[in-house]
Amino acid sequence: MLVAVETHTQTWSATDSLDELAALAETVDVEVVGSVSQKLSHPHPGTFVGKGKLEEIKELQEELDYNLLMIDGELTPAQQRNLETALEMKIIDRTALILDVFARRAQTREGRLQVELAQLQYRLPRLTRMWSHLSRQAGGGGVGVRGPGETQLESDRRMANQRITFLKEQLLDVHAHRERYRHQRQKAPIAVISLVGYTNAGKSTLLNQITGSDVLAEDKLFATLDPTTRRVTLPSGREVLLTDTVGFINNLPTQLIAAFRATLEEIEEATMLVHVVDLTHPNAPEQTATVHSTLEELGVDDRPVLYALNKIDALTADQRAQMDTVKQELGIEGESVAISASKGTNIDELLVHIENMLEREEGFRQVSVTIPYDKSDLVERFHTHGHVVDRDYTEAGTILSGSLPHRELSKFEAYLNGDESAEIQ
Repeated sequence: MLVAVETHTQTWSATDSLDELAALAETVDVEVVGSVSQKLSHPHPGTFVGKGKLEEIKELQEELDYNLLMIDGELTPAQQRNLETALEMKIIDRTALILDVFARRAQTREGRLQVELAQLQYRLPRLTRMWSHLSRQAGGGGVGVRGPGETQLESDRRMANQRITFLKEQLLDVHAHRERYRHQRQKAPIAVISLVGYTNAGKSTLLNQITGSDVLAEDKLFATLDPTTRRVTLPSGREVLLTDTVGFINNLPTQLIAAFRATLEEIEEATMLVHVVDLTHPNAPEQTATVHSTLEELGVDDRPVLYALNKIDALTADQRAQMDTVKQELGIEGESVAISASKGTNIDELLVHIENMLEREEGFRQVSVTIPYDKSDLVERFHTHGHVVDRDYTEAGTILSGSLPHRELSKFEAYLNGDESAEIQ
């Protein structure tokens, strides 16, 4: 059974938000038998819904025979206790449900550590008698961990805090390892493009289409949780890194996304973002706004953004002809490309737009250089970081004409043709 409160400050309607909550419930194999909502200025501080609505929920319990209540919002510990007392059943709020989905989806060691840490931090203020399993994880059967006169609740809280400390230490080790890897990567600078978007918008399908990889791409919320990075060759031959990240979702507390530091760091490192939008979703405008606000909350909204308007193959000819109107409805003002990630439609055009945007962002300059044959590493570097338009071979070496980002110019200064070297500052 699903329950929502609709306030005047919400962007999403209660109906749409409940539909999404139902999809989340299905992801964890929960059958939804019904839903109710109530319009209030704000959720009731004691029971989330008002007294009359609570009575209605009790009556529906007998009629629909449900044994689990899912709340479309984050409950305070007091609200959860009061609802469980009044209804005598298990209560799960939206945050707990999303955490459960995260727990099922995390594949890497770091992902699993981050999920467990987020779950513990969420559950700690809601502790009653749910932590006895932690003593088994701690080893030794819990012998010697409980002091004289200590209540079970105090013992459970202490074990939870100990586990939180342990998980943070483990994540610091993983973080240090990733920092070393990132430091090695930065020695040979290469642009990073992060795919961002609402969950299930088609980011993993797009990554697979561009790179020929086989990242899990399912028609389920949060099918991808751990960031995946692949090397991509753009039309000019330049290589970049393309990263698939965890999708965003409505009413997802920032601290839950922040728990996935690996994903955030990939976005923070990104030279630009490709925002994948599902054109066919009835809540596409709300989803787009949610991604915008989440990126703003995370402090990464200063990156240049290219919009990949996905699933154009599912639109009618008339809808495709009205793409300017569609973009206006979505609130999109930036550069965009209509694509089909599953069919491969306009993927080449998307890559051209990515390349052009990178060149504008990085300040490319047109150059012509003659690279001696014993400096073949520089030829490779030009291809990797620059844009080669023409290539010729002479006795003096390989002549490359094209463009290079300003950060690379100093490495080629000695080999510039004509008077170009005098222009390097």
